Amino acid sequence: MRTSAFLYPWDVVGDPDAAERIADLGVRQVTLASAYHSTRALTPRHPRHRLVTAGYAAVLYPPDPSRWAGRDLVPYAAGEWAPGDAYGEAASALEAAGLDVHSWVVLAHNSRLGAEHPGTSVVNAYGDRYPWAPCVARPAVREYLVDLAAEAAVRPGARGTELESCGWYGMAHLHAHDKIAGVPLGDAAQYLMSLCFCAACRDGYADHSLDPDATAAAVRRALAPVWAAGGSTAAGWPAVRELLGADLADATLAWRTRAAHALQESAVAAVRAAAPPGFRVLLHADPAPYRTGPNPGVDPGRVLSVADGVVLPCTGGGAQAVLPPFAAHAHGETVLAANFTVVSGMGGSPATLAADAARARELGANQLRLYHAGLASDADLAAVGSALRALTAAPA
Repeated sequence: MRTSAFLYPWDVVGDPDAAERIADLGVRQVTLASAYHSTRALTPRHPRHRLVTAGYAAVLYPPDPSRWAGRDLVPYAAGEWAPGDAYGEAASALEAAGLDVHSWVVLAHNSRLGAEHPGTSVVNAYGDRYPWAPCVARPAVREYLVDLAAEAAVRPGARGTELESCGWYGMAHLHAHDKIAGVPLGDAAQYLMSLCFCAACRDGYADHSLDPDATAAAVRRALAPVWAAGGSTAAGWPAVRELLGADLADATLAWRTRAAHALQESAVAAVRAAAPPGFRVLLHADPAPYRTGPNPGVDPGRVLSVADGVVLPCTGGGAQAVLPPFAAHAHGETVLAANFTVVSGMGGSPATLAADAARARELGANQLRLYHAGLASDADLAAVGSALRALTAAPA
């Protein structure tokens, strides 16, 4: 199985041994961040630093001034954590080590954009803004994200791209000093808390014969028992329909699905228009259409008719839930990449990677993604190398 390891440019730039270290794991490819959200990242082997703080969502290369001149929504250049063309420098080192490089582009996840342009954000049924979550139904936001996808994906030397957060983001978000765990929410309540009621979405609901004010009130009524009970573990689309009412739930999802499809189809088309022949475009995805976040929910058949494949979250036994719905629609050269966290301290299990990968292959996966080679300890990387050697030795 073709395997790619995720990396940030700062894992490579300034470390002369990084590229060979990754190649020695037995991977053939690196998925290298070219546009990424704010983060605080450990660099356990770098000769110059141990911690990198990326203060805001940024592109990790110099953005093209002619593309963005005169526009309100523009990508932010990275600060000192990735100056200049950090992506290009890292990509060159990885290519010199014999690795294929694919870009990794985070789209609808940008807290600085929401802070500086409040009108771009998702607004929940209570009127609270989510500055980290651009509303993908807004035409200006979609135009920005589509152009960002094309520019950040098609970097010099890149042979393909993976588009993360190419859809709806919602309430769930890793946040500094988080204080929201007092009322646990299952994914049904998360869906209700992630419904957007900005002006564009209110118009969208109206197009689906919904009164936006009445819909927001219905969401608040549906959530009232959750707050009173101290939380809810209800999960799955049937639970959403039970909370909100089947007809209303289905209508909200129809609007959100239409908006997400418009972004995904436009972004993939823009990337292909800018890319050389043979360039592969994958989406990070989940087969449950109501899900939000870095792996937004999609219709498997539709998305595989648009993109060259998907990257699917498989850590912790997730492969059984996410792979079969896509395998049923795979065709020809479709990529179904099973993504496993291999950082023990982040919930990964590198020691079971060989078995997990074998199970994913049985379920339809034909590639692997390893999150994240730059964050992993030496012991984790040693376990990854052993697992990849075992997979190579095993019969297909």
